[in-house]
Amino acid sequence: MAEKKNKDKGVTTHANSVIKNHMIWSMGAGFIPVPIADFFAVGAIQLDMIRQLCKVYEVDFKETEGKAVITALAGSGFARLGARAVKFIPVIGTAIGGVTLAVLSGASTYAIGEVFKTHFETGGTFLDFDPERLKKYYDEKFEKGKKMAKEMEKTEKVRHDTAEEVVDKMTEEKAAPKVKDFVKQLESITQMKNDGMLTDEEFAVLKKKIIDAQNA
Repeated sequence: MAEKKNKDKGVTTHANSVIKNHMIWSMGAGFIPVPIADFFAVGAIQLDMIRQLCKVYEVDFKETEGKAVITALAGSGFARLGARAVKFIPVIGTAIGGVTLAVLSGASTYAIGEVFKTHFETGGTFLDFDPERLKKYYDEKFEKGKKMAKEMEKTEKVRHDTAEEVVDKMTEEKAAPKVKDFVKQLESITQMKNDGMLTDEEFAVLKKKIIDAQNA
């Protein structure tokens, strides 16, 4: 009995470490200086976190289902807020009502990680994952995650990573090369627009093409 408790404690400690690391990386992605790019990077980091938690709890990882759960839990409110921020604020990471996008990214990742950890610890798998039932728990953890992320900002525990550094940390993320290429393309056309080589209309057209290609 004692051996089982020690093993369970070790598994939980490992899971907490996975969640914390990915939370920090998500906050770093929140500082990516390219509109929209940060949301793709955060999504990739969250998916990698789920993959790592599956390894910890010896659960078969399912990428399609993982993406669906992320969207179901965090996609609606977080994405709408992000869209408004991208539309009105030129620099990602700028405070919105006292809360930065980095904090929101970290909070969302923490909440998703806690949901999966709790589900797996009770013997759950992707087959019996019910986002609707766990949405309230996600919302509770999201609020806790915001407080944790704010403290991390104050104590400077989170470094303002570049997009490339954030993606490089996801060594096992299959989507990493695609995300990295996407970020570089957006950085390139943003620089061209700032240098006067592209009009606002031309920039909008190119950005749409790059985003459409990323989602294809």
